[in-house]
Parts: sequence; C-alpha cells; structure tokens
Amino acid sequence: MSGFRCQGRGGPQAAGLIGQTPDTCSMIINIQKFVENGKPAWEELEALLARRERGPEKRLSLEEIRRFHYLYDRVSSDLAKVATFASEKETRRYLETLVARAYGQIHEIRETPHRFRPARWFFVVFPRTFRRHLRAFALASAVTAAGCLFGAAAMALDPDSKDVLLPSADHIMRDPADRVADEERVLTDRLNGRKTQGAAFYMTHNSRVAVATLALGVTWGIGTLVALFANGVMVGAITLDYARAGQTDFLVGWLLPHGSVEIPAILLAGQAGFVLASALIGWGRNISLRARMRQVSRDLVTLIFGVVVLLVWAGIVEAYLSQYHKPAIPYSLKIVFGCVELALVIVFLAWSGRLAGRSARLVGEVTTPPANPGAPP
Repeated sequence: MSGFRCQGRGGPQAAGLIGQTPDTCSMIINIQKFVENGKPAWEELEALLARRERGPEKRLSLEEIRRFHYLYDRVSSDLAKVATFASEKETRRYLETLVARAYGQIHEIRETPHRFRPARWFFVVFPRTFRRHLRAFALASAVTAAGCLFGAAAMALDPDSKDVLLPSADHIMRDPADRVADEERVLTDRLNGRKTQGAAFYMTHNSRVAVATLALGVTWGIGTLVALFANGVMVGAITLDYARAGQTDFLVGWLLPHGSVEIPAILLAGQAGFVLASALIGWGRNISLRARMRQVSRDLVTLIFGVVVLLVWAGIVEAYLSQYHKPAIPYSLKIVFGCVELALVIVFLAWSGRLAGRSARLVGEVTTPPANPGAPP
C-alpha cells in the first residue's frame, strides 16, 4: 500500500496537541515499512507512559524527560503522516491515543501525588524552606544576640543579679571555679545507666521550648521576641560568669558540643514564630488571613519538625558527651567536635538542597522538542 500526504506548518490532527510542527511534505511509500520503522518508538513511548501512570510520584531523570519529549515529537509527526489514510484507522487511533496521553502528561497542572521521603525532606525541603525566610532568621538571631549582650552587661555591672538572670539550677548557680574543680575530680561515670534518660529529658525539654517559641508567634511575634531575648540573656550571663572566673575552656567544652546544634535549632524555631507573625499581620498584602496562613502553613510544619530532628541530635550529644569533662575527655577534643558540628550545620542550612533545585530548573527548561524530530537526543 502506498500513499502521499503534503501539508504546511501544523495540521488538523496535530494543531490541538502538538502545536507547531516543521513544514513537511511527508510521503509514505510503503505503509507496512512505515509501521515497522515507527513501532519501536511508539512502544517505547507507551511503556514510558504506562510507567508514569502507574507511579506518578516517581520523578523522571533529566535524560528520561529529554527522551520523552523526543518520542512525543516523533509519534506526533508519525500521526500527522498517517492521519489521512482511511485504510489505517487502527494505526491512526493508536497514535492519537499515545499523543493525547503524552500531551496530558506534559501539560498536567494538578499537583502530582508523591510518597513522603524522609531523607529528601530533611536534606532538600527543610534547608530550602529555611532559606526562603532568611529575614525572619536574621531577626531571630539579632534578638538573641541583643539578649546575650544585655545578659553579659547586667552580670558585669551587677554580679548579684545572677539569681535573677539565671535559672535556679544548682550547677548554674554555683561559683564556676568550685563547680569546675568538683567536675574535674570525678573519676567514675556518674551518669552510668542514666544517659538515655538524660537524653530523653533534653530532647523533650528543648522541643517544648522550640514549639512554644513558634506558638508565641500568634501574639504577632511579641511572645517569640521575648522568648528569644530571654534565652539570649541566659547565655550571655552564663558566658560572662564563667569567663570572669577564668573557666572559659570548661565553658566552651561544656556548651559547644550540643550548643552548636541546639542554639541554631532554637533560632530556627524563632524564625518560624516570626514567619507566623508576619502571616497574621499581613504587612500590606492584599489577601485574606486564611490565604496568608495557607501560604505559610507547610513551611511552619517543615521548620518545626526540622528543629525537632536537630534537637534530638543535640539531646544525645548533651547526655553522652557534653556532661563529661577533663580528665575523662579533653576540652580540646570536645571543642573541635563542636566546631565541626557548627560548620556542618552552617553548610547544611546554606547549601543542602541547592543541587536538587538546580536540577528542577533544568528539568523545567526541557519544554522544546528537538530541532530535528527524526534525530534522537
């Protein structure tokens, strides 16, 4: 069987689905040979579509997307060639179905359901959410720093204010030199059998503080601001108290291993509180409160759950490392460990997930079919 079809740019069958096609004067001399040559590409596209429809949550790689677009363009071109042959109704209907299904996949606007992947959420979604609200984090950091300065200044000007500035825990209220001397004289594991209990306490206590810091955002940010400032006052007062007693090595070795993660986590909770406050206030945005809350709700959940994950790690470190001092563990080793943790937290928040975002942008750019429909990519 032979036939001939000649048309300009586009065509009645292709106009609604494939947009513009190259100017063609397509000749089919042997329909059987045409089907044999085109069938591998048709079946490959059908297999890709079936896999995509079975698992819409699975993401295609960049190369798979390029291949998909090539096959879509190739099958669309074959459909344009065979569309006028009345004797090939089955082939035409088959190609029309393939092109329609591929068109639907390419131009789908509904959100694709996806399976929750904890690793991707923590290493991609969480840090990208953090970077989306850097101003709120900067505000939380500034308020905490102001509290630190105030606490240090108050302790320096009035040493008797220690009872007011610091919590009434025995190890904090004691004279730093006396406490350090007692800690360094301990040669046995005084936390033997209680480390897991201690870790659980630190995790739950700090998580409650973080959730409260976020929740106080409903006071238009005032409660969050006060909580961060008070936390900063405590850190500043303790720092000056130990530094003035000449116990800086002990202080850094005690606080840095867990504080390098715990303090950034509390700042992230403050960031979430200010994001919530901003949504409540509106700041001149001409949308309803419900719409503003809908915009930030997912980010708030992501931030606070990320904070809890960080605080779980900080609780483990505080119970199993921070509470052990010289001579059991040298301060230098604890300080190096804390510095490495802090560097990793900074790199994680600043850079994690950027490669995934760049790949997504590249995927979005693959919207133009190859210049030569007959040549695979």
